[in-house]
Amino acid sequence: MPRKPAPNSSSSVPAEPALVVTSQQSRFHTASEASESFTTKDLDIQTLNIAIGNKEILVDATLKLQYGVRYALVGRNGVGKSTLLKAIGEKLIPDIPANLKILLLGQTETLEDTRVGETVVEYVVRSDKEREKAMRESELLTTALESSDPLAACRAMRNLKFQRQLEELEDRKKKAARRSGAKGWNARKELRKIEEEVAAASAELEDETGFTEEFIADTAHEASQILEDLTTTLDSISAATASNRARTILLNLGFSEAQLTSPLSSLSGGWRTRLRLATTLFQPAHYLLLDEPTNYLDLPSLLWLQSHLQSLSCTLILITHDITFSNAIASEILILRDQKLEHFHGNLSSWQDARRDEQLRLGRMKSAQEKQAAHIKQTIQGNIRAARSSGDDKKLKQAASRQKKLDERMGMEVSAKGGRFKLNRDLAGYHLTNRAEIEIPQDEAAVKLRIPGEVGELRGGGALVAFEGVGFRYKGKNGGQDKQVLEGITFSIHPGGRMGIIGVNGAGKTTLLKLLVGRKMAPGVRSGGITLHPKVRMGYFSQSAVEELQTLGEKDKEATSLSLIMAGSEMSEQEARALLGGLGLQGRVASEVPLALLSGGQKVRLALGMVLRDAPHLLVLDEVTTHLDADSIVALAGEMNKFSGAVLVVSHDRFFVRAVVEGVNPAEDQEDEDGQGSGWDEEKKGAVWVLEKGKLKVVEGGTEEWERKIEKRLAKMGI
Repeated sequence: MPRKPAPNSSSSVPAEPALVVTSQQSRFHTASEASESFTTKDLDIQTLNIAIGNKEILVDATLKLQYGVRYALVGRNGVGKSTLLKAIGEKLIPDIPANLKILLLGQTETLEDTRVGETVVEYVVRSDKEREKAMRESELLTTALESSDPLAACRAMRNLKFQRQLEELEDRKKKAARRSGAKGWNARKELRKIEEEVAAASAELEDETGFTEEFIADTAHEASQILEDLTTTLDSISAATASNRARTILLNLGFSEAQLTSPLSSLSGGWRTRLRLATTLFQPAHYLLLDEPTNYLDLPSLLWLQSHLQSLSCTLILITHDITFSNAIASEILILRDQKLEHFHGNLSSWQDARRDEQLRLGRMKSAQEKQAAHIKQTIQGNIRAARSSGDDKKLKQAASRQKKLDERMGMEVSAKGGRFKLNRDLAGYHLTNRAEIEIPQDEAAVKLRIPGEVGELRGGGALVAFEGVGFRYKGKNGGQDKQVLEGITFSIHPGGRMGIIGVNGAGKTTLLKLLVGRKMAPGVRSGGITLHPKVRMGYFSQSAVEELQTLGEKDKEATSLSLIMAGSEMSEQEARALLGGLGLQGRVASEVPLALLSGGQKVRLALGMVLRDAPHLLVLDEVTTHLDADSIVALAGEMNKFSGAVLVVSHDRFFVRAVVEGVNPAEDQEDEDGQGSGWDEEKKGAVWVLEKGKLKVVEGGTEEWERKIEKRLAKMGI
C-alpha cells in the first residue's frame, strides 16, 4: 500500500523517487568528460548502475552505443526502459561528454516554455535552443555594432560573455554533482573557479571606467569576429529555412494548414503529443531517444516517420510497442532484462528467431550429451563388474578412460564465438569441470493475459449488428456549414466474426464506433438504418479509456481496480479478482493501488476487464494497443484468437490487425521440441475495411495493400 505523507508534509502528493546513476570512473577508464570537443561519438559505459528509489533498474551493466546505429530498446513493461532513456537523455550517466547533443522524447512529458498566443509553427521553430541562442546573440551584436554609441559593442560583449559564463556555471554544477572520487574533487575545484569568475564578471557589468580607446577598438573587432562565427553557425543549421522545415514536419505528422497557425491552447492531448515529436525531429542531434513516438499516429504519418528516421545519420534509440515499425527501423537490439543489457545485431523479429533457435540447439545438445553420458556410465559400470569377476586389469583401464572422457568432454562443445572450446581461454578461473555447463537461455515468464473465451450462443441467429446505408454529419458550430463524416456505410458482423477498420486520423472511425455502441457524441444528423440483435451484449474499449481512468483516479483517490470492476456489477469479489488476475492485475495491485498510480499498460488491462466483465458477444476495440508493450500485444492477439465472440478492431498497429483480423499467426514458426504448434486457429479471420472520404470499403489485400497504397501516395508527394 502506498505510504502516507508525513503529518507536517506541505503536499499530499508523494515526492518522486530519486534517480541514482553511477558508472565506472577511474584513471584507467577512458573518458571524455573534460574535453570540449569529443574525439568519438560512440559511448562505452562500463559497470552502469541505475536505481530509482529502492528499485534497481541496472546492476553492473555495460552500455555500448555506436554512432549512426539505430537501436530498439526492448523489455517488459516496468523494467525501466523509459528510466534508462531519461538517464542517457539528461546526461545523468558520468562520462557522457557535455557537448554531445542528446534529444529525448519522453512518453509522459508536457509542452514546456509555452507563450500566450504562440502558434504551432512558432513553438516548433523556437524549440531549437541552439538556433534561438545564436539568433539572440547575433541580434545583440548586430544592434551594438550598428549603433552610433561607441560603447555599445563593449556593453554587448560583456553581457554576451556573462550569459555564456552563467551557462557554463550550470554545466559545471551538474558535472560536480555527478562526479565522485578524484574526478569529483577536480570537478568541484573547477566549479569554485567558475563561480569566482561569474561573481567578478557580475560586479564589472556596470563598470565602464576601463573603456579606453584601444579597448573599445579591440572589443569591436572581437564582436565582429564572433558575429561572423554566429552567422556561419546559423547558415550551417539552415536557420533561414527553419519555418519551412517546421511546417514540413508538422504537415507530415498529420497537422492541417489551419492547425499550423492556430494557438497551442487549441490542441488536444493527442495533438500535443505529436507536437512534442515534431519539436524533437526539428532539432539536429548526435543521439535521438524516442519513447513510443508512434502513439496517436495514423498510417501515413507513421510511414513518413519511418522513412524520416531511416534517413537520419545520428544514433537512434527507440522504444515502441509497434513490432512492424521496430523491425523496419532498428538494425540492433538492446534487451533490458534481469537488470542487465544484452546486445543483438539484427531487428526484433530476428532476435526472437535467433533466441528460439539457440534454445532448440542447446536443448538438443544437452539432451544428446545426457544420453551419451548415461551410456558411458553404463559401460563404466559394466567394465568394473567384468574386471571384478575376471580380474582383467584392461577392463579397469577402459573404465578409467571412459570416466576421463566423461569428466573432460561433457559440456559446451564450442566457444561463444563459435570456435572450438578451450579451457584456458573460454573458462577462466577455478571450476570443477573442464568445460562450461550447457545453459539453455530461459524465457521470461509469459505475459499474464487471459480473457474469458466463451460468451454463450444467441438464440434466433442472424447478424449481431448491421449497418444499411448509414450516414452522419455534424452540425456546424455557430451556424456554420454542417460537416459530412460518414456516407452510405453498409456492413454486418455475425457471431464469431472478425472485422478491422483502418484509415487516417479524422476519417470518422471513432464516430462510426460511437454510432454502433450508442455512445454520446456531438450534435449531428444520422441517416440510414442500424439493426442490432435484440439480445446482443457489446463491450466497447474507447481510445480514451486510459485518460478516462486517470481522470477518475484523480477525482476519487480511494478508487482501485477491484472497487471499480465490482461497481454496478453482480460479480462477487472472488469472480472480480479472477478476472483481474487473468489480466495481470493481481493481489494488492488490484485491491490497494489507487487508479491514478497505475501505469498506462495496467490501465489498459483494467479497461479490458470493464469491457469483458459482462461476457460481450461483440468486442469493439478502438486503439487498444497504445500503452501495451510488444509481448503484451502478442499475448492479447493470441487471446483474441481464442475468443469465441465477434471482434471489431480499429487500430493503426499493423501487426495487431494482421494477427486478430487477418488471422496471421505471430508465432507461426514456433514449435516445441515435439513439433507441436502454438494452437492458433487460422479459421478465425475476417476482412479489413478502410474508411476514406466518408466511404467504407473492403481492402482485398488487407493491411499490406493499404500500406503499399499509402507509400505510393507519399512517393507522389515527394515524401
